[in-house]
Amino acid sequence: MSKPPLPEAAVAMLSRPNPAVIATVRSDGHPVSAATWYLWEDGRVLVNMDEGRKRLDHIRNDPRVSLTVLDKDDWYTHVTLIGHVAEMRDDENLVDIDRLSRHYLGQPYATRDRRRVSAWIEIDRWHGWGGFRDSSQAT
Repeated sequence: MSKPPLPEAAVAMLSRPNPAVIATVRSDGHPVSAATWYLWEDGRVLVNMDEGRKRLDHIRNDPRVSLTVLDKDDWYTHVTLIGHVAEMRDDENLVDIDRLSRHYLGQPYATRDRRRVSAWIEIDRWHGWGGFRDSSQAT
């Protein structure tokens, strides 16, 4: 696996609203994954969760995560970011979920009656496949 920074082409792909899956670690050590929106910004990743999501408990217990982002035009091309949640905070006034919703849907987030939590993921390692395969990575 490679260490950051990522190649410019991978950053360009990550900057688009692509399908993504986040994996967290349950308290019993098993991984669990869920589809998620994400926003790439300055070499970090923003994700946002409803206050009732179980993955918040997972992250609070163990901040290690991975995020696999699939190029929406070529799912064989994907990047997996392995890192940790370095910062969590309440999403006051739903500012962050609105940013994510605008990125994916072009409009503010519709559900306004639930609290949300934002998490910033710092990247420790990454690997890619398809158009982003690093030749130093094992096949």
